[in-house]
Amino acid sequence: MSIDITTAAKVAKLARIRVEDDALPALAEEFNAILGFIEQLEEVDVEGVEPMTSVTPQRLKRREDVVTDGDQQDKVLSNAPDAREGFFAVPKVVE
Repeated sequence: MSIDITTAAKVAKLARIRVEDDALPALAEEFNAILGFIEQLEEVDVEGVEPMTSVTPQRLKRREDVVTDGDQQDKVLSNAPDAREGFFAVPKVVE
């Protein structure tokens, strides 16, 4: 896969990054270098390799799955600046 200048400009626009026209060829080259590296990674054989959570072998801490003193909706919503029908009310954000 190859990224041309037009695609680089579109990606920059979608990412809301202003890129001058003279810098678009360099950006396209960087995208192509990244895609080339990803293609190299796809060639690595990972069959039978277990995923790691850390570089040192360790077991994740777990807690007991017990019922707590939930059902405190009124207490939680008492601190809300605006609560309606048992939920937090937030202003609508549309761009």
